[in-house]
Amino acid sequence: MRYTTVKEDKALVYEDWKACIVPFVESAQLDPSDFTLDQYFAAKSLISSRSFQIDDYYGFGMVPLADLFNHKTDAEDVHFTSVSSHSDSDTDSSENIENRIDDHPDGDSLCQIQNESSVTTPEGDLSAADDTFSSNTEILEMIMVRDVKAGSEVFNTYGSMGNAALLHRYGFTEPDNPYNIVNIDLELVLQWSSSLFSSRHTRSRLSLWKRLHVSEFPNQQIDYFEISSDGEPEVELLKLISIILLPEKAYNELDRSKVALTSNKKGIVWSEITERNKRLLLTENVRSGLLSLADIRERCYGLRSVEDDVEALEACPFTERKLYHSLVLRTSERRILEKLRVYASVGSVRVRSLGVCNGSTMRKKLQKR
Repeated sequence: MRYTTVKEDKALVYEDWKACIVPFVESAQLDPSDFTLDQYFAAKSLISSRSFQIDDYYGFGMVPLADLFNHKTDAEDVHFTSVSSHSDSDTDSSENIENRIDDHPDGDSLCQIQNESSVTTPEGDLSAADDTFSSNTEILEMIMVRDVKAGSEVFNTYGSMGNAALLHRYGFTEPDNPYNIVNIDLELVLQWSSSLFSSRHTRSRLSLWKRLHVSEFPNQQIDYFEISSDGEPEVELLKLISIILLPEKAYNELDRSKVALTSNKKGIVWSEITERNKRLLLTENVRSGLLSLADIRERCYGLRSVEDDVEALEACPFTERKLYHSLVLRTSERRILEKLRVYASVGSVRVRSLGVCNGSTMRKKLQKR
């Protein structure tokens, strides 16, 4: 989850408030102090963090009782599924219910599961809506999927997501969340490149990376790169770093033939480099680039060390929810950056990034520490 995403969301909430709430308050001659931006933001957060995806027609909505369950990653006690009200009980056997649950393993929408049939109603035809709904009513069933001791809390799952997404969508985090990630923005990579090379060099290498990426994934635009919970960077980050650091001759060859020289000095077709064989790109210079990017990304957390954050988290009372969850997020992300450094360092020594390309394109600029 990027900081810019949070800013964009807040901007959209502001536009909603300005376009809908302000005119309503003025036309109804209500007290503006009862409908402030902060109050609207709080109300919208409460609704969006508890809403369920109903179907394509109704979109998101509140489901009484279903929103009482708290989240637990990969350890939920209950699943949600929808059943037609006119279906036979024999049809909805436990085996069929299991199959329905398995059809939606991720649950990555704002809530857990989407209805299996949509209510498609002509817009504005309320009588048709009533007839359609009465004949195809969907019942939300809450199915226990494991034994729970009497008196213990029953948990649901909101999906497989890291702490940044949990905090952004629902306002909480989980210690030791296996789905944690760290994002490295494309802009940060370009800043790192510009600290070593000329602007022209950075632009041309970025352009080639984009062309190669679009040729494989024409509808996918990348603004940031993910580092997984075990510290592994996604393949496109390695590809971009590799292209930035290529000597001029190798760069021209890649541009012409789409074949790159890998860490074992063998040529490989660029499009054949995937998540499975991405270690072929881990030359010493690429490893050094990863280490530099980890250091730059680390600076986003300010001057406090990881140890300072860990101590602050251990001393923070859970009642200080905002501080507590922000510290959980900070420490989890910084631990991933530590793992990224290990990933980049294994089997190599850190080498100088300078001198990788022809000197005419390089600005010999020391990185600020």
